[in-house]
Amino acid sequence: MLTVFTFVFGEIFQARWAGAQVAGRLDFAAALFAGLLIYNFFSECLAKAPQLILSNPNYVKKVIFPLEVLAIVAVNAALFHLAVACLVLTVLVFFSGWTLGAGILCVPLILIPLVLLVLGLTWFVSALGVYLRDVSQIIAPALTAMLFLSPVFYPLSSVPAKMEWLFMANPVTFIIEQVRAVMLHQQSPNLAGLTLYGLIGLASAWLGFMFFQKTRRGFSDVL
Repeated sequence: MLTVFTFVFGEIFQARWAGAQVAGRLDFAAALFAGLLIYNFFSECLAKAPQLILSNPNYVKKVIFPLEVLAIVAVNAALFHLAVACLVLTVLVFFSGWTLGAGILCVPLILIPLVLLVLGLTWFVSALGVYLRDVSQIIAPALTAMLFLSPVFYPLSSVPAKMEWLFMANPVTFIIEQVRAVMLHQQSPNLAGLTLYGLIGLASAWLGFMFFQKTRRGFSDVL
């Protein structure tokens, strides 16, 4: 996907990334991939969530199993893919015109709030999907819309000021911008923003888990 996007936007549309030192194809690819890997982590978890319980009816009906673990497993699997993607991004930044510095060590700190948010949403959507089977049909187009309404293919600075609120409402926007800030622009992470995001992530994880535990009692009745 990185190769395809780089070809389409870098070769066909001749797009160049604002703020890049060289403004070459690898610079564009690195900035694009930094946004894409965050979006992919979010979308991978949410796309699987509606079917997590539905695809494992035996765990609900025939054995005593902590069903909440299914969401944790799904998020951990996506985290592994994210870790591999971060290694690819590191290599890409090294060979591009961007400067690879110590800011890369801040990436795990930036990802923690996102993981908490995604875990909470995965618990919520997986439980909701048991009762509302059409949830997966809503999630798919919503994730596609999120891709284009987040700064994956362009920096947030390119968004008109009057529309910026819409992009900031996207849960992946802030994390994408922070990853680019520390890995590409050699900036310090926004600790105040990360703290607020972390609190939202904790609230999401707690509410999602409570909703899951509250609704799991009826799973066997509807499966």
